[in-house]
Order: sequence, then C-alpha cells, then structure tokens
Amino acid sequence: MIKDDIKKIIEKAIDGELPDFSVEIPIEKKRGDYSTNVALILAKQLGKNPVEIAESIKDKIGDNKLFSKVEVVAPGFINFFIADNIFIDILKNVDINYGRGREWKNKKVVIDYTDPNPFKEFHIGHLMSNAIGESLSRIFEFQGARIKRVCYQGDVGMHVAKAIWGKINGAEGISWGAAYAYGAQAFEEDEGSKKDITELNKKIFKKSDAKINALYDEGKKSSLKHFDEIYKKLDTKFDYFIFESQVMDIGKKIVEDGLKKGIFEKGENGAVIFKGENYGLHTRVFINSEGLPTYEAKDLGLAEVKYKKYKYDNSVVVTANEQSDYFKVMLCAMGRVLPKLAERTKHISHGMLRLPEGKMSSRTGKVITGELLIEKVEDLVKEKIKDRNLSEQEGKEIIGAVAIGAIKYSVLKQSTGSDIIYDFDKSISFDGDSGPYLQYAYTRAQSVLRKAKDEGIKMSFKKIPSEITQLEKMISNFPEIVIRAEKSYEPHFIALYLTELAGVFNNYYAKNKIVDKADEFSSYRAALVNAFSIVMKNGMCLLGIKTLEKM
Repeated sequence: MIKDDIKKIIEKAIDGELPDFSVEIPIEKKRGDYSTNVALILAKQLGKNPVEIAESIKDKIGDNKLFSKVEVVAPGFINFFIADNIFIDILKNVDINYGRGREWKNKKVVIDYTDPNPFKEFHIGHLMSNAIGESLSRIFEFQGARIKRVCYQGDVGMHVAKAIWGKINGAEGISWGAAYAYGAQAFEEDEGSKKDITELNKKIFKKSDAKINALYDEGKKSSLKHFDEIYKKLDTKFDYFIFESQVMDIGKKIVEDGLKKGIFEKGENGAVIFKGENYGLHTRVFINSEGLPTYEAKDLGLAEVKYKKYKYDNSVVVTANEQSDYFKVMLCAMGRVLPKLAERTKHISHGMLRLPEGKMSSRTGKVITGELLIEKVEDLVKEKIKDRNLSEQEGKEIIGAVAIGAIKYSVLKQSTGSDIIYDFDKSISFDGDSGPYLQYAYTRAQSVLRKAKDEGIKMSFKKIPSEITQLEKMISNFPEIVIRAEKSYEPHFIALYLTELAGVFNNYYAKNKIVDKADEFSSYRAALVNAFSIVMKNGMCLLGIKTLEKM
C-alpha cells in the first residue's frame, strides 16, 4: 500500500531514533495525496524548527518514482503528490479480492452480538448491535480471520417468569413481548404479584410444573422462530446459539472455585461477590443469596463454553454502552479466574438507537421493535419508488434491500459509541449520506457498464488520459480504509469513505461521457467505472448492505 511505502521512505531518510508519526490522507486535496507530521514530532524531541526539519527530510528523500511532487508547508507538514502511473497500476489490479488483507490471517475469532432474549421483544437496540457485530465480522473475515458468529440469549431468569406470569394472567392472545411488559409492571407495582412471580421463577428453574414447562417451551420456540425471520432480513447467519441455561451451572462452578481461592468472597445474606473496589471498580454479585448464578457468573461460563466450541484467539462481545461498567468488573474477575480467556476478550460498546419519540423500554411496553422500524422504513421506500417501472418481484427485492441498507448505514455511519436519533427521511434519501445513496451509485455504475457492453466497448487501461481524476485516487485508498476500520473496530470509516467515493463518482459521471465509441478514452473510462463498482460492492458487503443491479 502507498501509505506503507511512504512510511518506509521517511524512515530511511531519518537519522537516529524513529518517532511515532503518522501518514494520512489530507481532507483538503490541494495538500496532496498524503501528508505526514513527522517533522513536527521530531521538532518537539530535538527542539528545532519543524519547517527546517521537514525540508531536510524532503532533501534526503530526493527524487523518487513514487512521487510527482513533495512539498513542505507550515508549520512543518510534508505533503506527497503521488505519480499518476502509480494509481493506474493499482487500478489494473482491482478485482473481487481488492482490499483483502492478512492482518487476521487464520486467527480464530468469535463475535458475540445481537443477543435478543426469548420471551421479550426484538427491539431497535438489537438492530444496532446486529449492524455493528455483522459488519465487524465481515471486516475481520476480509482480513483473513476465521469467524464464528455467536448469539447469546437469556432463556432463564426473572424476565422469563414475568413473561409467563403475564401470559397466565393477561388477556387472551397476548404476545410474549406484551406478556413480559404486563408481568414486569405487575412485579413493580403489586407486592402480591411480585411474590407470585418470584415463586414462579423458582418453579421454572426446577422444571417442577408441567403446565409452566409447556408455556416455557411454547414461548421459547415462538420467540426463536420470530428472531430467525428477522435474521434472514438482516442477512445474518449465526454459527452458535448459546443460552443462559447452558452456561449457568458452568459459571456457578467457576465462581465457587474462585471463592475457594479468595478471588470472590461472601457478602451479605450469603451472596458471593467480587470486590471491584480493590481494582478501582465497583462490587458486583456473582451468586445471589438464593444460590443462583447472576449474569456475571453466566458470562464467565459463556466464555468457557465458547472456547470449548471453538478454540478462539480472540473473542469480541458487542453490547450497548450502558453495560460498559458491568463488563469492566466482569472482565476484571475473568482475568483472575480465566486469565487466558480474559486476555483474548474485547468488549465493544455502542450507543443507543432512538426514534424522535424518545427512549424505549421493554419493561413498560413502550418498546420500538426491530420489525416495526423495518416495516416503517419499507413503507417509506415503497412510496418513494412507486412510480418506477418494476415487476412485483423486483419491487419486493428493492424495497427490502433498500430499507435494510438504510437502517444499517444510519447505524454504521456514526462512531460506534455514539447515540443515534433515527432520521427516517434522511435514511432513505438517494441524494447523499445514506445507504440508498451508496446503492444507487453502484446501480448507476452497473447501468453504464451494461451500456458499454451493448455498444461493444471493451474495458482497458492501455490508453490513458493525460491527467487522472480524484476518482482514480480514491479507489486506491480502499485497502487502507479497511485496515483503519479493522484496527479501530470502527465500521464508520468504511461508510464515510464509500459516501465520499460515491460522490466523486457521481461528479465524474456528470462531467464525462463514459460510453462513446468515438472517444479514444471510452475503454479507459469503462474500466475505471468497473473498478469503482468493484470497490463499492466490496465495501458495501463489509457494511452488510446489499448491492442492486436495478433501482
């Protein structure tokens, strides 16, 4: 990659100890194709003028075939202008594998994301976790990792008791999500109901009541079937579905062994706790006073179960940032009882997805479900394309792909930790900063390529214009953007890059007649458009956004 080549050239030109410096693509294109701050860093270390240091480095670099020009600008940046033939050579090698790397080659990675609980609604927070987790999975796969996707779900606990109580005491035909909300409200507002739900929870654990067992089986089966329908829409295929009931006993044993070693200690009422204050954190309960493992203990069991299923080098867990403090304590405890697994585990926290109406709550029933959001966006897309000449099948495919693309892009265009207020109109816009904008740019490129083929124009880089454009240069940046997204666990770098690339292509399309047999550069332009479409397809795949041949 060009960026790596520039770093090596700079390192060779510097005498003495190398500082930690950056080589970046400038936002302002007049500042060159790449720029470095190495002289500014050295100036601080040496107490010298950064411009003079930059000029010295420039002189030592001298003439290099990689550059058409190297310039120094105040307060000490060195700007590099890459020779056109370098970009052309890159374009010649753009294919379906363009951008693939070896950063994670053959590493075994499990990524745990989405994680909706049976008996509760699949809400828009799960959509956010899914978009981020699926994109990270694809990015790591693109860098050579061997990925296993994990969905961890709570099929035991008070939420199950609340839902089943709600079913028993609620209105006829009530959904499981509504039953949970009904039970949760009763649990908080009525002491008698709270006592009944607590007793019901014990019966569920013991599996001592045939009627309750039947309701449990029905609720779990119904929930999982519904979740599968949503996963298909989201184009996610999990390798492992792991449930709390499978890990709770394992987690409890890990904690009990840790108690004997002094890692955990007895708290009030006989609960087993981890004193997080000893590590600058806070105390959490791992086994409650009734002898049942908590979420914390179950997560310890989950780590071990995942490793038994797939001996991973890395484990990535994606959750909302409201669980960040919880994970700090849990991972700290894991570091004492399962140190090897803790070293391999990374928690990625994301912000909250909200609609303009405000925050959701499955407990109160004021929950915005994932399917409701998808359906509303689908309705908006359907209205937007109603006048287009599409078959019923084409329309259905486009509506589904555009709606999911709109939702995923709205999540992934932001830094992972940012909260998002969903903007319906902006999310389905074909005019920029949206998933449909990317899809439309790709579709336009495919239309151009079909027309070129019909006109008998063969793609070729043999005859090249005297000057290249920003489009050629931006295509060359793709592998570096993917690596940046991978290293930072931030898919938004790819989303923002593709948006800018689509804008540059649309500008190129407006200024150039691409399909023209009388034009000596028509074959070159067709080849350039093909390279653009490959990069768009590869990049959109990393975001989990489908490409369309027609829109």
